[in-house]
Amino acid sequence: MKHTKKNAVEKFNLIRDIKKNKLLYLFMIPVIVYFIIFHYVPMAGIVVAFEKYFPRKGIFGSQWVWFKNFENFFKGAYAGRVIKNTIIISVLEIVFSFPAPIIFALLLNEVKNAKFKKVVQTVSYMPHFISSVVFCGLVADFCSSRGFITDFIVMLGGTRQSLIGNADYFRTIYTISGIWQTVGYGSIIYMAALSGVDKELYEAAMLDGANRLQQTWHVTLPGIANTIVMLFILRMGSFLTVGSEKLLLLYAPSTYEVADVISTYVYRKGILDADFGYSTAVNLFNSVINTALLILTNKISRKVSDMSLF
Repeated sequence: MKHTKKNAVEKFNLIRDIKKNKLLYLFMIPVIVYFIIFHYVPMAGIVVAFEKYFPRKGIFGSQWVWFKNFENFFKGAYAGRVIKNTIIISVLEIVFSFPAPIIFALLLNEVKNAKFKKVVQTVSYMPHFISSVVFCGLVADFCSSRGFITDFIVMLGGTRQSLIGNADYFRTIYTISGIWQTVGYGSIIYMAALSGVDKELYEAAMLDGANRLQQTWHVTLPGIANTIVMLFILRMGSFLTVGSEKLLLLYAPSTYEVADVISTYVYRKGILDADFGYSTAVNLFNSVINTALLILTNKISRKVSDMSLF
């Protein structure tokens, strides 16, 4: 009875809120329609993962094979390699790429010269807005046997070689280039969070004798902790979703052993080999793991810090 009454009250509050903020809800309609059409309706295609799918036969005419596609993937020669590479690259991104915008925002927050600060911000945003094709072309050129990074290594006594084609350096290049591409744009949300930290807390910390590093640790970081946790939870929701576009543009047969991940494998099997059922099964496995990690991370965060996404 109490549960029914509570639901009625919540429904009444929602209706009242909609009436009060009609324009805001009106602005939400295009976004909701977009997600329904391009994200929820296509989910019906998941059934392809359980079929030996042929486009001319369609979803309803293709042979139903149940979990055969999943079985073929896990028994295949490439499952171990692509899962291992995906996990390693994702861990590298979380360890190095995720904290980079936070550190950059903290450093930028300490800059007092407004003009210099704006110039640095503008320059740091630029790589994000360069197309992936152009960006990867620059990275490949810089790390080629005649690139300026290779020239610098030769000056230090190293040997001249194609760094981007060397499996030993590929993951390092991928991670560092990712930081370069995203650190500026990723810092925007942290800069916004930093602007909301109460200035009186800094004054109180100064009166207590705290230096700049102590103020950062005890005032600044706790002030943006909620933002960091939210973004970390969202990042864990795409843990195994390593960007295929950038990898496809950078890797080569010589680096397949360390660069081939689930998304690139799905591309090859689905687009190049036209094995749609198999590639859908692999991608579904990827999505299920990501969803599980999202829910698990959110649950742990709620228990440990009382902060959660849902």
